Amino acid sequence: MKITTIILAAGKGTRMRSEVPKILHEIANRSLLQHVYDTAKQLQNNDIKIVVGHGAELVTSALKNLDAEWIEQIQQLGTGHAVQQVSHQIEDDDIVLILYGDVPLLKIETVKLLINNVNEQSLALLTVDLANPTGYGRIVRNEAGQVIKIVEEKDATEYERTIKEGNTGIMAVQGKPLKKWLGQLNNSNVQGEYYLTDVIEMAVADEFTVITSQPQTEDEVLGVNNRIQLSHLERVYQQEQANKLMEQGVTMRDPLRFDQRGEMVTLGQDIEIDINVILEGKNQIGSHVKIGANTQIKNSIIGDHVEILANCVIEDAFIGAGSRIGPYARLRPESVLAENVHIGNFVELKKTTVAAGSKINHLSYIGDTAVGAQVNIGAGTITCNYDGVNKFKTIIEDGAFIGSNSQLVAPVIIGKNATIGAGSTITKDTPDNQLTLSRAKQMSIAGWQRPVKKEK
Repeated sequence: MKITTIILAAGKGTRMRSEVPKILHEIANRSLLQHVYDTAKQLQNNDIKIVVGHGAELVTSALKNLDAEWIEQIQQLGTGHAVQQVSHQIEDDDIVLILYGDVPLLKIETVKLLINNVNEQSLALLTVDLANPTGYGRIVRNEAGQVIKIVEEKDATEYERTIKEGNTGIMAVQGKPLKKWLGQLNNSNVQGEYYLTDVIEMAVADEFTVITSQPQTEDEVLGVNNRIQLSHLERVYQQEQANKLMEQGVTMRDPLRFDQRGEMVTLGQDIEIDINVILEGKNQIGSHVKIGANTQIKNSIIGDHVEILANCVIEDAFIGAGSRIGPYARLRPESVLAENVHIGNFVELKKTTVAAGSKINHLSYIGDTAVGAQVNIGAGTITCNYDGVNKFKTIIEDGAFIGSNSQLVAPVIIGKNATIGAGSTITKDTPDNQLTLSRAKQMSIAGWQRPVKKEK
């Protein structure tokens, strides 16, 4: 069975009040269209075609890596007209699935159920029961409960507008009859557009059965037309992600204040996540991990028994088992920590490896550095790794002790078990097991008087 999925993504999205095409607006750092594509991509033997119109060049450029064929609808003359742009590429035996690029939370289970309702004499239609169906086409049924047509709200009678069952626009049908019906569409309606919904009445006239199914929730089929709806679906999506994590044993201090903007590759047991935590990209988190409030973790691997205190930013980093990070620490890309490392208040690491048991606890910047085991780096220490053009490496060997407020000017090697006196600027390699320091001579000037303001 071959599926041809047509994703309609040509609308302008005027109510978004944005220069960005509506389908490029994001939920959880993925565009609306990307969400729909990712769902469709889960179907086997599926040929995906995306119909674009407004901002077509921006859309295709932003999502050029999608494995799909882009088809431009030059004039936006309705949903039926959009599908007509693809009709010549539809094979008779295809199952054609119609999706919408601004309906991002549709679940694959719902789509599969819809497709399973398609046969040689049936059309599958996704409908939804709504407390307030304003804006939706209404599903009109006969006395036997069979669908006979869909009426758009602007064309509906007063009675038809009381119907609560709304049309989502999402449908599936075999290619041969669909191509026939697309050729019979006309624009004799209030909008002067070619409605895809008119094929329902044509299908009924051809003695096709319209088999309806419904999503698990209304939110699953809600489209995005303005920023309010975008915000609503963001929170719906994030609540789903939080629920999935809690089902796997994660403790959430407040699941309403959590964002996952990516995927969890692996997840251990007994993880605790405080409020306002953001997980981005692909992350791996071990067991017995605690993540403090207002922390952001992106594309990182967190070992077992790690504690990340509040207000940390961790990106493309590896944190070994038993380590403690923060509060207010920043681990930039290519930071690799071994087990039982402490990175403390207002410490920033960049492209740095830290071996087991080392501590950088206060107010330090360590960049392009290899830190050995059991090293202690005092408050206010910085590695001067950049001369304005080139980056240079600092090596701090095992057991070294770096006094507070020291500057290590790379390239430089701090020897094994070396001690650097507080306030030193180190520009040359230092020997093992010795104290090295560089300070201006301290003086006290006798008889010196502090200036005083003269009376006017």
